[in-house]
Amino acid sequence: MTRRSHWRGGERLHRWAPVFKVLAVLWLVLALFMTVPLGVLLIEADPDARAFLLSILVVLAAVALTWLATRKVAVELKPWQMFVLTTLSWITISGFASLPLIFGAPHLSFTNAVFESVSAITTTGSTVLVGIEELSDGLKLWRGIMQWLGGIGIIVMGIAILPFLKVGGMRLFHTESSDWSDKVMPRTGGIAKATLAVYVGFTSTAGLAYWLGGMVPLDAVVHAMTSVATGGFANSDASFGAYSNSPHILWMATLFMLAGALPFVLYIRMLRGARLALWRDQQVQGVLLLLVVVIGLLSAWRSWQGVSPFEALTHVSFNVVSVVTTTGYASEDYSVWGPLAFVAFFYLTFVGGCSGSTSGGMKLFRFQIAAILLRNQLRFLIHSQGIFASRYNGQPLTDDITRGVVAFSFFFFLTIAGLALGLALLGLDFITALSGAATAVANVGPGLGEIIGPAGNFAPLPDAAKWLLCVGMLMGRLEILTVLVLLTPMFWRH
Repeated sequence: MTRRSHWRGGERLHRWAPVFKVLAVLWLVLALFMTVPLGVLLIEADPDARAFLLSILVVLAAVALTWLATRKVAVELKPWQMFVLTTLSWITISGFASLPLIFGAPHLSFTNAVFESVSAITTTGSTVLVGIEELSDGLKLWRGIMQWLGGIGIIVMGIAILPFLKVGGMRLFHTESSDWSDKVMPRTGGIAKATLAVYVGFTSTAGLAYWLGGMVPLDAVVHAMTSVATGGFANSDASFGAYSNSPHILWMATLFMLAGALPFVLYIRMLRGARLALWRDQQVQGVLLLLVVVIGLLSAWRSWQGVSPFEALTHVSFNVVSVVTTTGYASEDYSVWGPLAFVAFFYLTFVGGCSGSTSGGMKLFRFQIAAILLRNQLRFLIHSQGIFASRYNGQPLTDDITRGVVAFSFFFFLTIAGLALGLALLGLDFITALSGAATAVANVGPGLGEIIGPAGNFAPLPDAAKWLLCVGMLMGRLEILTVLVLLTPMFWRH
């Protein structure tokens, strides 16, 4: 009996070994990126260098122990292991990434450090830091690097992992992604390299543009990383309000946020010769149309309130693109623009950009598919014997796609409702609880109201609320169902 139990325990360990072997590689990459702010701090002789050095040693120790335990195991992941790996990677990386904040920012509690890290890695952009300008250059740079790493992780997850797992209607992009090896690049590895090249290219271009536009080098680098990653961390408590008198910088940021929210595989196709691939995509057309309509209406509203047309267009464009792309920058406190703007920004919190981009939210393709299903249902009510074919981006909408979209949408809003209820039980007011839950699950950043609005901060919230919001941010980033499936007994029995 003892031998049998020992054998079963060894079998379980062997089944989990590939997951932890991949995790060790991801942790090693994180440790390597920690050396960048460490180098900056060593040059500046800043004491925060000790925090990064200690953090690197802790991560490397975890990597070494894990690698020793799994070195003889081949990395061949089954579907259930992919679910586990996807969730554990974001949780563990968020935990390790918080170490420099824990060791280097003594005024931050453990809860606040983890909250800031989770917000960064998931590119949510909610912050508990006050006096960001006073942070060391290394910590400012690390906040940007965390969001930049989270952004490229989101792209990889969106174009490679989630379609394979058939999560949330992402099956719609599975056929397309399986054809990339023939149509875009010769191998899957080539796709990853091309995606990284485009990502680095956008980031470098943004950094150069910000620097030429008047930002100091550190701010240019950090804002470039967080703009393209649609993360929203800034080097000032005022976010991009610090540049409200520099409209050219606001317009540049608007363009780079939008670039990060469009499908990266379409950029690759354009570079490979399909010049119109981006503009012919139904998802891209929907995002651009939504932005034009909303920006036009709110700009007219602000002009009617007495703001000059150019100023209104500049700040409306910046803040609308920021919320729709789930970046979370703010150039003004748009919650005081009036009831129309207040409600509009609350609705925009849920939208998100395109699949295969760095943005969060529901992703626009789900709204477009819902509209197609509604149209067909109305047709069926009129012509009950009719047969109506449903297609999206030239592909048929199969039953598993529609099931995924419906299931994701239901659990998306159910998660927000449950999270808002939990926040209300902790004493938060209605606006703070509801907008906080929505902005966490949609990975937007700022909520609404006086506490967590664009001019506010998440620091005043109780610790329990911050942990709930961390759960919401991770679930939103992992497309809800990836996490929920792990909570079912059937998954583990299978």
